[in-house]
Amino acid sequence: MKQPRSNGTTRGFSRAVSLMQTRIREASESRGFAVSRLLTHWEEIVGQQTASIARPVNVSYGRNGMGATLTLLTTGSMAPILEMQKEQILQKVNGCYGYRAIARVKVTQTAPTGFSDGQVAFSHAPKAEKPAPAPEVVEQARDIGQGVGDDGLRQALELLATNVLSKRKT
Repeated sequence: MKQPRSNGTTRGFSRAVSLMQTRIREASESRGFAVSRLLTHWEEIVGQQTASIARPVNVSYGRNGMGATLTLLTTGSMAPILEMQKEQILQKVNGCYGYRAIARVKVTQTAPTGFSDGQVAFSHAPKAEKPAPAPEVVEQARDIGQGVGDDGLRQALELLATNVLSKRKT
């Protein structure tokens, strides 16, 4: 049986980004996104205000191959606002690509494939409140970090110990 070769300090383990990179690229390319950075960094590219009202859903290339069309999904009341910002969005998106890859921006109030994908929620769901750990778990975590001199390291170690100790056993 062949042992996996360790490269560097990973000791045979792969970084999470290398495991997911192929799948993310394939999923984004199926929607026409040659550069997945447009999807993953949408808020940074167009700004928080625009990202809160619109999402990129498709990049389609015409038959003549001269520039692509970026389709943005928005709600009905925000479509006129987005229509007025098309030129600025176009400049920012092409800045992400590094050249004039996108020639047109199309605003849609439903997904380009039909109404089933058009259920829009542009804000992230609120994080669920974690229940407070039991007092005995917190005490155990304090005992674990007791010998560490650096305050930041001790707090991080105590937090890690609290999370590990409070996990449910399955």
